[in-house]
Parts: sequence; structure tokens; C-alpha cells
Amino acid sequence: MNGGIFETLRFYFAFPFVRYALLTGVLIALCSSLLGVTLVLKHFSFLGDSLSHVAFGSMAIATIFGMSNDMVLVMPITVLCAILLFRGGEKRRAHGDAALAMLSVGALAVGYLVLNLFSRSANLSGDVCATLFGSTSILTLTQGEVWLCAIMSMVAVGAFLLCYHKIFAITFDEEFASATGMPTKRYDAMVAVITAVVIVLAMNLVGSLLTSALIVFPALSAMRIYKSYRQVVLCAVVLSILCAVAGILVSIIASMPVGSTIVAAEILAYFILDIIKRIRRTNG
Repeated sequence: MNGGIFETLRFYFAFPFVRYALLTGVLIALCSSLLGVTLVLKHFSFLGDSLSHVAFGSMAIATIFGMSNDMVLVMPITVLCAILLFRGGEKRRAHGDAALAMLSVGALAVGYLVLNLFSRSANLSGDVCATLFGSTSILTLTQGEVWLCAIMSMVAVGAFLLCYHKIFAITFDEEFASATGMPTKRYDAMVAVITAVVIVLAMNLVGSLLTSALIVFPALSAMRIYKSYRQVVLCAVVLSILCAVAGILVSIIASMPVGSTIVAAEILAYFILDIIKRIRRTNG
């Protein structure tokens, strides 16, 4: 049986679209897991979900205008909304949850309304479902799209690594970091921009409704067994990449939805690590 699985995988790996999908999935998983720890610790885990709905609304508008490359519109709008949400002052942050909820629901409703009013597609329900929950678009990526994803992912990872200590500071004590003269708003804006970029890239992988799972689940899973920030980040990266690869391969072999399979793998990883934590606590 194992031989049959390996033969099947070898057969699929002969196709470029499978290799493209795996490379893109790994890059997106890497970026989203790096950001996830910071967003969860700053209590902004809902930001990913809100921005994904903004991206959906932007994509709906781009589709109506017949734009061949919807990222030209989707990326700037999503980045702008991320900056506006992240750079609010303390007074605004007190109502952050309400602002995120309004943005999330509003963008989703407007996007669906626009598609219903101006859609030229004969299968509107199928198009909307594919956008929200992911489709086979990850398996139809061109070489140019893979290169674009690789470049943007490397920029995001490079920015995180170069500003690691600054991000660490604003994650745990932004007020103290600001008091020492650090331009915290600038780094908040950088995190917001990287988050928006990852959200837009991840829509091809898991759909707009499931992108927040790529950000939240690896971080929460890693926090079950590690306490150090560095250890949590490294564990989240490993978990996210493993789940992405496993989800893509299983979805190809078993003809299952890519996005849902990846998220299911991350849920399984969370429960496994939770069990490990409970066993450690019992034995300790």
C-alpha cells in the first residue's frame, strides 16, 4: 500500500503544476506562520479574517471591471485597510473589535452584492464559493504567478528577519518601546502591510474565509508546548509548512478541496499538541 502511495506521488510530481502548488503553498505557509505569533499575542488575530473579507470585496469589484490582473486593485485596497486598522491610537484600539467586525461583515456583504448586481458569470454561486473557500486555482498557477509569490514572500520574510527584535518589542510591550524612542507606528504599519500581502497571496490557496486559519492555528498550536517567543515562531513555521504540504498532497491524491484539507490538517496538529501538553502536565 505504501509503495502505491509513493508511486502515485512520483507520478504527480512529474507535472509542473504540482511542484508550483507545493512551492507556493510552502511560501505562503511560511509567511503566515511568522506573522501569526505576533498577531495572536497582540490580540489582532481577527485582523486576518477582516482583511480577507476586504480582499474578497476588492476582488469582486475587479471582476466586474473585467480586470485581467485583479491583484492590481486587491493588493492596494487590502494594504490600505490594514494600515488604517493597525495605526489607530489607543482610543481607537479600545473599539478595535467593533471596527474589525464592521469592516469584515461590510466588505463581505458589499462584495457579494456587487457580484449579484453586475455579474457576467453563468455560475455565480460556484464562483463565490470558490473564492470564499478556495478552488483549484492553486493547481493552475503559471510560472509567472509562482515567481511573483516567491518574490513577495521573500520580501515579507526578509522584513520580518531584519526587524525581528523590533517586532518582538512591539509585540510584548509597545508602550515601553515607544517610550524608548522606537518608531512603533512605523513597525506596526510594516506588520500590517506584510499581513495584507500574505492575505492576498493566501486567497489562491485556501480562499478568503479560511486565510485567517493559516495565521492563527500554527501560532496557537505552537503555544501549547512552547513559551519562548523564538521557539513558538520556529514551531509555528514548521507546523504550518508540514500542514500545507500534507494538505496539498492529500487533496491532490484524494480529490479533496485544497483549502479545507490544509485547515483540517492544522486543526489535527493543534489537538495532537494539546494532547502532548496534557500528557506532560500529568507526568510533570
